Amino acid sequence: MNKNKKKVFLAVGITVFMLFDVINFAFALDENSIQSALDKANKKLEQEKSELNVSKGLLQKNQVQVGTTKNKIVETVTEINRKESELQNLNDQIELYKKILAAYLQELYFDNQDPLIQLAMANENLNDIFGNTDQTLNIKEKILGLMQDIDSSQQVISQTKEELADKKAEHEKLLQQQKVAQGEIVGDIQESQATIAELQKKIAELRSALSSFLGKSYSTKDIDDAVAFASKATGVRKAFLQAELIVETGYGTFTGGCTYKNIRMKTADVNQFLKTADELSKAYGGDYKKKKLSCSPKWGGYGGAMGVAQFMPTTWIGYKAKISAKTGSNPADPWDLADGITGMAIKLAAGGATSKSGEFLASKRYYCGGPGSAYWNNKCNDYAKKVQSFSKDPESHI
Repeated sequence: MNKNKKKVFLAVGITVFMLFDVINFAFALDENSIQSALDKANKKLEQEKSELNVSKGLLQKNQVQVGTTKNKIVETVTEINRKESELQNLNDQIELYKKILAAYLQELYFDNQDPLIQLAMANENLNDIFGNTDQTLNIKEKILGLMQDIDSSQQVISQTKEELADKKAEHEKLLQQQKVAQGEIVGDIQESQATIAELQKKIAELRSALSSFLGKSYSTKDIDDAVAFASKATGVRKAFLQAELIVETGYGTFTGGCTYKNIRMKTADVNQFLKTADELSKAYGGDYKKKKLSCSPKWGGYGGAMGVAQFMPTTWIGYKAKISAKTGSNPADPWDLADGITGMAIKLAAGGATSKSGEFLASKRYYCGGPGSAYWNNKCNDYAKKVQSFSKDPESHI
C-alpha cells in the first residue's frame, strides 16, 4: 500500500474507531464495552507493530544487499586496476622487445656493413632485413611471435577490462536502486513509528478519560513497584504478573464501574463483601460499601470483583491472612496495590505459576476457579492464551 494513502487511512481509521467507541461508551458504560474498545485499539496497535517489524526486516535485508553490492564494486574496481597494470606490463614488454629488436638490427648493420639494412629499417620492412639467412629468420620469427602473443594478450585484457567496466556500471546502478529502496523503507519505518506513537497516545487518553467511569485507576510506576514486590515475595514471574494485570484491569486503568447494589452477584459474595467493607471501613476509615466493583459480564456470570487484582469477596477471604503475612497490612485491603497484587501472586503461585510451564493452568484457575466452570474449555482457555501472549512483552501493552 502506498504509504501516504496508508497514513491517511490509518488517521481516518483511528478517528473513526475513537468516535465510535466514545459514542458507544456514552450509552453503554460497563467493563465489557471498555474492554471491547481497548481490544480494538490494541489490535490495531499490534497490526501496526507487525508491519513495523516487517519493514525493519526489509531494511536489514536491504542493508545486507547494499553492503554486498558495495563490496562487488570494490572488487570490480580492484580487478580493473589489476588489468590496467597487466596492460601496462605488456606495453612495457613490447617496448622492451622493440628496443631489443632495434639493437639486434643495429648489430647486424655493423657486422655486415650492409646499407640495405638501414634502408629496410627506415621503411620498417623487416622481411628485407631477415630474408637472407636462417639465423636471422629464426630470430625474427621469435621476436615477432612474442610481439604477436603480447598483442593478443592486450586484446583479451582490454576486452576483459571493458566487460569489468560494464559490470561496475551495472553494480553502481543496482546500488543506486537499493539506496532508493532503503530510503523508502526508512520512510515506512518512521511513519509506522509515528502511527504507533499516535495510537499509544490515543489509547492512554481513552483509558484516562474512561477511568472516571470505571473506578479508581493507578499510576504505572506504583503498579510496577507492587508487581516487583509481589514477584519477589512469591516467586511468580514479573512479566506474567504484569500480563495478568493487563488482562484483568488494563494494568490498573479500570478496576470496576459498578456497586454491589446494581450488579449480578452471588448471595455469598454480597454478604462477604459487606463484611469486608465494614472491617476495612473500621480499620482505615471511609465507606468501603461505596467502592466500585466489576460489572456483570454481558455473556453471563457474575460481577463483584474487587480492586486491581479483581478478587471476588469469597475468594479474597481465603487469602487475606497470607497477604497480611507478606505485606504487613492488617487487615489486607483488595483496593490497596501491594495487597491486591500480592494476593494475585499468592493465588497464581498456588495454581502452579512459580514455574513458567504452570502459568497457563494457573491463569485458567485464577479466572474460572477450576474445571467445574461451564467456561473452562472456551472462555477460560481464551483468557489464559491472552495472558500468555501479553507476557511475552508486557511493556508494549502498558
